[in-house]
Amino acid sequence: MNLLTCLDAQAARLTEAGVGFGHGTTNAFDEAAWLLLWSLGLPLDQLDEHELQELSDAEISKIEALVTQRISSRKPAAYLTGEAWLQGVAFYVDERTIVPRSLIAELLADTRIDAWLSSDTQRVLDLCTGNGSLAVLAAMAWPEVSVDGVDLSADALEVAKINVARHGLEARIRLLQGDGLAPVAGQTYDLILCNPPYVNSASMAKLPAEYLAEPGLALDGGPDGMDFIRRLLAEAPNYLNEHGVLVLEIGNEHDFFEAAFPQLEVAWMETSAGETQVLLVTQEALNSLPSVNSVQSA
Repeated sequence: MNLLTCLDAQAARLTEAGVGFGHGTTNAFDEAAWLLLWSLGLPLDQLDEHELQELSDAEISKIEALVTQRISSRKPAAYLTGEAWLQGVAFYVDERTIVPRSLIAELLADTRIDAWLSSDTQRVLDLCTGNGSLAVLAAMAWPEVSVDGVDLSADALEVAKINVARHGLEARIRLLQGDGLAPVAGQTYDLILCNPPYVNSASMAKLPAEYLAEPGLALDGGPDGMDFIRRLLAEAPNYLNEHGVLVLEIGNEHDFFEAAFPQLEVAWMETSAGETQVLLVTQEALNSLPSVNSVQSA
């Protein structure tokens, strides 16, 4: 059996089992390709070069066992392989963090945030850093800046530490543990990146098993998904330098965000998922936001 024939068979198994996607792939074929190539120790971008390669019985058995584990465990493939890719950069991942997939990574890669920065930009904060992927990508995008990565989860920061070291960025990325902005009290930044817990309670109850395999702390945003975001937007002006900006991912919670902050002027950033999942807001606009205490949860 050649690789492509095996791949088609494993994709059919994933489809029949009804597994969920969204952690690096969006369909059964791509998911099967990831698992198969990883199992064979082949680069994930070299399917075409190897599709006619004949597989041994041992190789086929190994692939089938991995796909069986994917089906039976309902864990994202990244947890089984210990690796995820974001904008072509490899990151270690395990069950201590969510699988990195932030749309903010697209904005770092295509330099669209750069227009909001200046030659004086020196400090970046990656809030809710998880496995550290956005902190690493920010340090790569701007070699002259220093980056702080903050997360409530000490376990997640252990994973982030692995990724910072993996990319040789220990001298430029500092990891801090604590709740929200508290670990960096008294400090200010030119740019804050944040992919926070924002999934609303109704959506949390409907998540596929693959998402429930991830730490709920990193997903659950409360009744309307805005619990963490309310606190962040109230406090962020004090942590941004003059002309500083906050880039915030809210996923599918646009309607809840608009209801919670109807007077806040933001710039919506187009991504592969649409135009209402990531926003940019300036310090000036945040300073004009009414007190968070006047905003009630939905």
